[in-house]
Amino acid sequence: MTFAPPEPFDPPPAETRLWCFAARRGNEVICEGVAAALGLAPAFRPMRPRPVFAAMAPWGPVDPKDRPAPPWPDICFGSGRIAAPYLRHVKRASGGRTFAVFLQSPGGGRSDFDLVWAPAHDMISGPNVVTTVLSPHPITQARLAAARAAPKAALAALATPRAAFVLGGDSRRHRFTGADIEALAQAARGALSQGWSVMATASRRTPAALVEALRRELAAAGPGRAAFDAGDGATPYADILAMADAILVTADSVNMMGEAAATGAPVHVYEPSGRSRKTTALLDALVAQGSARRWRGTFEDFRPEPADATAQIAAAVARGYRAHRERLGVDSSA
Repeated sequence: MTFAPPEPFDPPPAETRLWCFAARRGNEVICEGVAAALGLAPAFRPMRPRPVFAAMAPWGPVDPKDRPAPPWPDICFGSGRIAAPYLRHVKRASGGRTFAVFLQSPGGGRSDFDLVWAPAHDMISGPNVVTTVLSPHPITQARLAAARAAPKAALAALATPRAAFVLGGDSRRHRFTGADIEALAQAARGALSQGWSVMATASRRTPAALVEALRRELAAAGPGRAAFDAGDGATPYADILAMADAILVTADSVNMMGEAAATGAPVHVYEPSGRSRKTTALLDALVAQGSARRWRGTFEDFRPEPADATAQIAAAVARGYRAHRERLGVDSSA
């Protein structure tokens, strides 16, 4: 299995209006990545369905008290189960003029949308479906290069080599047990003892016990050897990825694994307790491609190529939107 290289494409006109309906932060990241690759600024629209309408998604109607209103966008993204009724509503209410793109599997009704992107592990297909192994994200090569060219002071001060610890958290399929927390704390201790500086970043789902365990390890490292992203802008997530000579990422998130793989640094994946078919499928693909290795207790020396499907997905959206404008009789170069 190989990852397709970025493909050139003509982006939509700069004045193109893009709305996004995203159920969770992970869905927002997917939308942000494709929008950035298209050169568009997304307008995220709130969704506040009452419980009965949220429970009927993706098949049910939009809550009448939460219906979006015109003027309708040129392109609309939806991502996450509860976003499907909103995207379907905009498509219909606009008289079909809005180009409707669902990012991830909508769970049904794929023919209601102009284009569907889904990760390969969702195993869906159709004439309007595009699939890739990796998910889209906003960690572009340009963004990484800019972070390396003007590094944050707190990260530039760290001795090399630098290891990034990218921590996820509990999910429907994974749980970070006491044994997992100790294993990750031991990984930090081991890296520090082997001469690595450690840069750690946590997600909203990271258990407090894991955050505290890593903070204790890094606090004992001494000056110039460790940094923890505190959300204050001193050590942002993207900058940590950019400055990493190696990465340890947890396997509970396909987004985080894909973002790590985009850096070109050696990616090591720690698998917490539990099992998910989707995250395991992605990890297996990354390992087969040579983009990542399962964590075996130490950082290994290998040199992967950056792996990223965001441009490939954006190209499919741009081509689809151009064809859509031509069907509407709109000058596609305008």
